Parts: sequence; structure tokens; C-alpha cells
Amino acid sequence: MTCTWTAGRPCARDPSTARELCATSKEAPLLPLLTESADLLADYRPGRSFYFASDRGTLLAEGTAATVATGPWGEAAAGLRAELAALHTLDQVDGAGVPGTPRPVVAVGVLPFDSDRPGHLVVPARIQESGPNAAARGPVALPAAVPGGGGARPARSLPNPADYADGVARAVERIRAGELDKVVLARVLRVPGPVDAVHLLRRLAARDPHAYLFGAETGPVAGASAFQAPGSTLVGASPELLLSRRGPLVVSNPLAGSAARSPDPVEDRRRAAALLASSKDAYEHALVVRAIAERLRPFCLGLDVPAAPSLIRTATMWHLSTRISGWLADPDVSALRLAAAVHPTPAVCGWPTTTARRVIGELEPFDRGCYTGLVGWCDASGDGEWALAIRCAQITEDGAMSVYAGAGIVAASDPSAELAETSAKLRTIGAAAGLGEDL
Repeated sequence: MTCTWTAGRPCARDPSTARELCATSKEAPLLPLLTESADLLADYRPGRSFYFASDRGTLLAEGTAATVATGPWGEAAAGLRAELAALHTLDQVDGAGVPGTPRPVVAVGVLPFDSDRPGHLVVPARIQESGPNAAARGPVALPAAVPGGGGARPARSLPNPADYADGVARAVERIRAGELDKVVLARVLRVPGPVDAVHLLRRLAARDPHAYLFGAETGPVAGASAFQAPGSTLVGASPELLLSRRGPLVVSNPLAGSAARSPDPVEDRRRAAALLASSKDAYEHALVVRAIAERLRPFCLGLDVPAAPSLIRTATMWHLSTRISGWLADPDVSALRLAAAVHPTPAVCGWPTTTARRVIGELEPFDRGCYTGLVGWCDASGDGEWALAIRCAQITEDGAMSVYAGAGIVAASDPSAELAETSAKLRTIGAAAGLGEDL
């Protein structure tokens, strides 16, 4: 049996075959690539371009041909593909492939945590594409030990560490009382400028080459606080894929359950093994996987959900990871439409969603804006890739920086341990920005 999805190859109706096709497709880029990924990173300029890199490839976008998906992005996502199709005469490709090679029109941008708010999604006038981050050719190194003492820059935490721990304790009480199962509570470090966004992104690319690397303008975020100033730049190295679509293959790779890495190899392995054996982290992870699978099933002919998580690592963290893959039933459903259906997951919000969002509003003393939102791209064919905007920093026009990190709170959570987890996650940006260990 053949179908239009697979261009004459056997039609994969079961997820195991879908995984095989996905592995094969990674070997062949969409277009013959003439540009090195390092060149695209070198060409990134805040305020003038959008940069996004993953194991799937690297994209640099410049200029604005159109603004799309205006209005609340959760609703506007359904109409994005039609908006892009109407721009079919636009030729964005430059340096990505053979001149004249057709490439579906691409939209790129950042979407806030609150899907009832407008996002910042544009059709760039020009795009360049290449392979994955050039630094991703070797294994991720252990984090270097940092000598004692604070960082080179002062940083103010909101809430302060004691208040964050108190908020966790109050959340645990409400969870144990049965009000909800999980809530994700975050804190933000405010760092005075100037911080160079280009330098920060390059350091992140070197430290976490397998991450979803991004540098993007946020645009004005309606209702956001001063921590999300209009015209600011979001820079990050996210470990988490919310949603990817390539033809009929749909993938989500949630992470939940984390442990800080150690520069000592023996201790680092011990922490990884302890995380994999933790019943508390396994429960937290299962909540996320179940929710995502339930939200994707209506869109898929089949869904593959591994029975147990595996471990992935970044330069600073170990995470429990589950790669969920499915075979899309309707080719008209775009990557962004799927992302809108899945977001927010319990990995960044909690469960049940409505209750968790209310608790976040009561316990977090700042507006998240684009933190724990989405960053990525979608094209007119429906393909796309959306990462969660975590392990990131917001840099304003004057160079001031806000760095974000959160932790998933469940009934077995310990306030001091959750505070330590946020500190470890803050070190993704902190180490690249020279903030030191005391975060």
C-alpha cells in the first residue's frame, strides 16, 4: 500500500515503522545545504534576525514579509497554514539550496505561555538553512567545576529563595489536600546589563550543542510585566521538544524529573541512577506523558508511548525523557495546531491544567510572558518544530537580563530540594553569562 504522505514508500500505519522513517529522514535534509551552521550562528543579530537550531537543522531568518496568526495564538494556530499558503509566491530561500528549488513558505517566532495572548509570529523575507549546530558532533562534556564565590554580576531573585521555598511548601499542602496533582513554580533572576545576546547565544551553542538553541525577538506581549519589555530578545538552550511534525510523523519529547549534574564522574553517574530510580520523579514524569498522549491521540492514527522513561543530559542537568511518536491522521493539521492542542503540558504548568494555572497566578509574583511558551517555526506544508522556551533569558534593549527556571511540585516535593533544582537550571544561562554558582 502507498500513500501521498510517503511519496510512494510503504505507508506506515504503526508507530514503530514511523520511528524507522523518522530516523531515515534525518539523514536527508529538505534542500541541498550550501551554508555551514556556524556561519548562520555568526550572522545572527538581535533585533534583525531569528535563529533556531536543533538536531534537525539550523535556520536563520531575516526581515518581515508578513505578520501571521495575530490575535490569541491558541486560536490563531488553526488558520496559520492557510495564511502561509496564500503567500505561496514568496521566495524566502537564500543560500539554503539550489536556486529555484521550491521551499514551502516558513513562519517563525515566539509564543507566550498564555495561549489567550497574541504571539509574535512572522513570515521572514529571507531564510537560510543548514545542518545541525556544528558543535553537536561530539558528546556533551561534564560541566566544569566553578571555584567558590558568587558571580561577576549581582542578581536579584524574584521571589527570593526563602519566599520561593515557602511557596513550594504551600503548593505541597494544597496538593496533599487534593486540590491538584502537580504545579510548576518558577523564579526569575534579574541581572543588570549590559548583557550581549550574541555572545550569550554563542556560549550556549558551545556548552549545550544538542539543545534547541534560539535567539528571537519577542515583540510586545499583551499584559506582560516589566520583566517582558517590548522589543526584547529571548535567548536560550532548551532541552525540551514540545512538538515536531515532518510529513505524517508527529513527535513530542517531554521532560519531567530532574537532577543537577556533578563535575565528578562517579557522583554524576550516581545522580543519574538515583533519578532513574526515584518514585517521586517517575510519578511526576508519568503525569506529563499521560497528558500529552491523551491530547495527541485524537489527531493520530497510532501513537507510540514507551512504557518507561530514559535519561538525557545537558551540560548542567539530568532529565527523565520520553519520546512520544505518532502517525498523523489529517495532513491539513499543522505543527502549530498540534502544539496548541498540547500546550501547556504538565511539564511547565501542572495538572489539572486549569487548577495549576490558577495556583501559578497566586504563588508566582511575576508574569511569565514568553517563558514556558513556545519558540520555533512552521511552514505552509504543515511541517514545523516547536521547543519549549525554558533554560532561557530575556534581554532588554538596555542589556538587562531576566533568567528563568522552574520546578515541578508534587505531593512528595521537598521545598529545599525544589529550590536547589531551580538553582541548577539557572546555571544553564548563568554559566554561559558568567554569573557563577550562587544562583
